[in-house]
Amino acid sequence: MTNQSVIIFGEVLFDCFPDGNVILGGAPFNVAWHLQAFGLSPLFISRIGDDSYGITIKEAMQNWGMDLRGLQLDLEHPTGTVQVNLINNEPHYEIVENSAYDFMEFLSLPPLPKNSILYHGTLALRSQACVETLQKIKTDISPSVFLDVNLRTPWWNLKTVELLLKEISWLKLNEEELSLIVPQESNAENRIKYLLSTFLLNNITLTQGKAGAISFKPNGDRQQIIPSQTTQIVDTVGAGDAFSSVLILGIVKGWDTPKTLVRAQEFAGAIVGIRGATIQDKSFYEYFFEKWDSLV
Repeated sequence: MTNQSVIIFGEVLFDCFPDGNVILGGAPFNVAWHLQAFGLSPLFISRIGDDSYGITIKEAMQNWGMDLRGLQLDLEHPTGTVQVNLINNEPHYEIVENSAYDFMEFLSLPPLPKNSILYHGTLALRSQACVETLQKIKTDISPSVFLDVNLRTPWWNLKTVELLLKEISWLKLNEEELSLIVPQESNAENRIKYLLSTFLLNNITLTQGKAGAISFKPNGDRQQIIPSQTTQIVDTVGAGDAFSSVLILGIVKGWDTPKTLVRAQEFAGAIVGIRGATIQDKSFYEYFFEKWDSLV
């Protein structure tokens, strides 16, 4: 096991549905939530508004035992929300602009651990304020960076993603995202080769939904995991975040790639068997933690 700390940077928000239901989430928040349950105590960096949603987030984090030092309070902008609308029975998402998490400030952060893994996505970087804050974090502590691509139109552009790729060690994305960030290549195989030959990446993990995932390394090594066909799917919300959390757990624990992929797939498979992206039952996590520790 390494002595690396984990920093999670990005959005925390509520999905708001037409029937009045609201669900707490945001990919970075989901990853931080899982890692807290797995005993890593990540520092979650985000920003909430001075409103009822913000209070709910703070209380949820406190009850889960999470570190609140990276959670900033914004007195001018509301806590992040996503308005979910059903059009012809298909969900459409409006990620509300100028939310609190768009205005994260470097000067409001606590001292950051130097020997760290920094996780971030792409959605929170839709604002220049967050781009600058993230860059200052990288300059301050020179972390090893894990990028979990989450492209949300119109909140991304190829130039920004290419700049991010120059500063990361680990990349996780799905097949659609791969095709969007390497549009000049005709298939997944060539796109992966392009990324590995162009950027100094330690590893690329390509998720493929029901087909599982493949891990690629610069030396040509690849590992694939195919999920069990017996997985009972309730909903797929947060499955990718669950997968990412165990990839990071594997890095910190020093697991080899095959072991990490199997465990990431196992945990993601369990998450799709429940409603929502996270769960507040710690015994749910203890089952995996104890099983994995017993297998070393």
